Amino acid sequence: METYQMTQRMAWGLAEISEFTGLSLAFLRAEVRTGRLPVRRFGRRVLVRDADLQVYLDRGSKREKSGLNISPGRSEDETD
Repeated sequence: METYQMTQRMAWGLAEISEFTGLSLAFLRAEVRTGRLPVRRFGRRVLVRDADLQVYLDRGSKREKSGLNISPGRSEDETD
């Protein structure tokens, strides 16, 4: 029987974060541009440290904090 040792990831690429969280790559890139999701750049490679990702996910998005409640299929411009 093979045993695998789980090691904690040190950093994630944006595509990996998108795959595992369901957040779109475009949304994640926008979060990076605005500085809400801190990254480290290594040449063309953009990585998010695991600790920074945990803080970002715990904190939530600006939209969530602003109290906007947008239903699927509706835009922010549509109000109740």
